[in-house]
Amino acid sequence: MKLHSVPLEDLSVKRGGSVNPEKFPDETFELFSIPAFDTGKAEVCKGKEIGSAKKCVEPNDVLLSRIVPHIRRSWVVGESLGYRQIASGEWIQFRSDNVFPQYLKYFLISDPFHKLFMSTVSGVGGSLLRARPSEVYKIEIPLPPLPEQKRIAAILDAADALRTQRRQSIAELDLLLQSTFLEMFGDPVENPKGWDVVKIEDVTQSRLGKMLDKGKESSDEQYPYLANFNVQWGKIELSELRCMNFNKLDREEFSLCNGDLLICEGGEVGRAAIWRQEGKEIFFQKALHRVRVNKSLTTPEYIQRYFWSMAKNGGFDSFANSATIPHLTGVKLKNLPLPLPPLDKQEKFAGIVEAIEAQKERLQAHLTELDTLLASLQQRAFNGEL
Repeated sequence: MKLHSVPLEDLSVKRGGSVNPEKFPDETFELFSIPAFDTGKAEVCKGKEIGSAKKCVEPNDVLLSRIVPHIRRSWVVGESLGYRQIASGEWIQFRSDNVFPQYLKYFLISDPFHKLFMSTVSGVGGSLLRARPSEVYKIEIPLPPLPEQKRIAAILDAADALRTQRRQSIAELDLLLQSTFLEMFGDPVENPKGWDVVKIEDVTQSRLGKMLDKGKESSDEQYPYLANFNVQWGKIELSELRCMNFNKLDREEFSLCNGDLLICEGGEVGRAAIWRQEGKEIFFQKALHRVRVNKSLTTPEYIQRYFWSMAKNGGFDSFANSATIPHLTGVKLKNLPLPLPPLDKQEKFAGIVEAIEAQKERLQAHLTELDTLLASLQQRAFNGEL
């Protein structure tokens, strides 16, 4: 069924008014900022705490983030908490009696829209990239009658609710892992259980990866390697791998074995994950430390969670070199103090980690299926096939 379409400009709010909260320092506002989006709740703060002029918004307005456009952010303004509702100027604002807000939100985060949306982007990169509203307004949205929009939105709501449940379950498992670590070992920064303290180099062997040298790159010895961005907390992303030259000696020196820890030297200092891809021919670059544990003294699971706790509680602040950009040098890493509980206690924790990670992997696989389902439903809905 061919759906009637209109340009988004017909649904846009271009002169919805603005307010400078600084002129109302003691008034409380409900602020829909870009950072608040991930929390799902608007910030409630005084005018004196808000820096610059903001857009005035109303309940059921639909917001679309124009900044860092590759991240899909669309937000339906909720009922007022009794304060004036305002929003960052980085949102493109929509309001119309002809569109159901949830229907519009799902359209704005759908694959077909996002592809067109990215073609409206300008800027030099990173946080300076922005979509151009004038171009976004030209994109057309299929607009069936309101009852049909509500029916479609209800179907998409149901699919999205399942995704939310899976994400919450995964987050709860992460919390369980962290609380288990703290219960068994205590905060490693404070070391309240009084474990003996050693240096990282006393229980591990570590080295930085290979530095990229474009002048010595050849075409016949190119191999994939892990970069900083491939290493996330507790997982290694392999969807995007870069290649560089690794000769025979390099391949021996920068190889990875099952159970090796990879730790970020810069960026988010100390971010760590365990390599579990036995037999895969892949190497690592200089932005990463490879840490191999002495299995008679410690476990990679304990060291990995130790780094997580240190990073989240400021434990690296006095160790990371921050003269320019914070980074954890090889020397600093080797001298890092490490509370060392008995090995049998660490191995018990490793077993718990294995069980929880297996459960997370099952949930993540299901979440991926649900992502695909929602995308398929959106595709059908906005093609008039749902």
